Amino acid sequence: MGYRVAVDVGGTFTDLCALNEETGELVFVKDSTTPANFAHGVVQVIRKSGLKKEDFTSFLGNGSTIVINAITERKGAKTGLITTKGFRDVLEIQRSNRTDMYNFRYEKPRPFVPRHRVFEVDERLDFQGNVLKALDEKSVQTALENCKGFGVESLAVCLYNSYSNPEHEEVIGEAARKILPQVPVTLSHELTREWREYERMNTAVMNAFVQPVVDLYLSTLTSELRKMGVTIPLHVMQSNGGVSTFDRAREIPIYQIESGPIGGIIGAAFLGRVIGEPNVLSLDVGGTTAKTSLVDDGEVKVNTDYKVARSAFSSGYPVKVPVVDIVEI
Repeated sequence: MGYRVAVDVGGTFTDLCALNEETGELVFVKDSTTPANFAHGVVQVIRKSGLKKEDFTSFLGNGSTIVINAITERKGAKTGLITTKGFRDVLEIQRSNRTDMYNFRYEKPRPFVPRHRVFEVDERLDFQGNVLKALDEKSVQTALENCKGFGVESLAVCLYNSYSNPEHEEVIGEAARKILPQVPVTLSHELTREWREYERMNTAVMNAFVQPVVDLYLSTLTSELRKMGVTIPLHVMQSNGGVSTFDRAREIPIYQIESGPIGGIIGAAFLGRVIGEPNVLSLDVGGTTAKTSLVDDGEVKVNTDYKVARSAFSSGYPVKVPVVDIVEI
C-alpha cells in the first residue's frame, strides 16, 4: 500500500499531503516551518503523518518558497560577478523603462551584487559568437583572486554575447573551480541562451545568490530522508509547472523561484477541469507574500520574462527563466 507524497515548505508553515494510491485516502499534516534548518520541518511533518518508510513507493515531491523568500528578504550568499571588460556597470544601469516614469525621486532596485564585487576580464565576442578578442587568462586569474580576497561565497559569470558561444565562460568556470573549489559557480549560458545583457546577467546573479541556500537545504533533506529509509527518487516543483530531480535543482535553483505557489496554481487548474470550470482565479495567501494567477480556458500561462518584486513603484528584477504567470504582493 503506497502513497504519493507532497511536501510544501512555506515561510510560516510546512504542509504534507499524502494520497493512498489504492484506497484514495488523503493524509494532511501541518507544522511550523523551521527557518534555521528547513529540512528539519519536512522531517517533522513526515513523522507527524505516521507514514513509514515502506509507504514511500512511488513519488515524493517538494515545493517551497525558499528561493523567493531568500531573494525578497535578501538572505542569500555573498555573491561575486565576473563579466566582460566594459560591462561592469550593467547591473547598476539596468533599463531606462520604469514603472513610475514621472517620479523624480524614483530609486532603481538595488543590485544583488555591489559594484566592488563585480570584476572584469579582457575578452570579446560578437553577436554570432565569433571571437573578436581572445580571453586574457591573466585577467581571469586576477578576477578570481579578487573574488577570493573579498570572501565571495558564490560566483556568477556572465560575458557579453556568451549566449551564442559559451567557450570563454566555460574556461572561467574551470579556472574558478580550481582556485575557488568551495565556491559554487553559475555560468549564464547554462540558464538562458537568449540575448539581453541585463536580464541574462541578473538571472545568473540571482541563481548564484540563492544556490548555497538551496544546496544546503536539498542536500540536508536528502540525507535525512535516506536515514529514514526513504529510497525513492526525490523531486522538486519547478516554476514552469514541471518537476526536477534534487540533484538538478541544486545546480539551477532559480528554476524554483516560485516553486511552492506554482504547485497550487497547477492544482487549481486541475480542480477547474474536474468541476468543468476552465476559467479559474488561483489565490495563495502565505505568511510572507500573497500570490494570484489566472487560469484562462484551462490553460496556465507561462512567462519567460518574469520580474521579481515588481510593483507600481519598482521595476523589479528580471529573471529569464520560464515561470507560470503570477502576481504577488
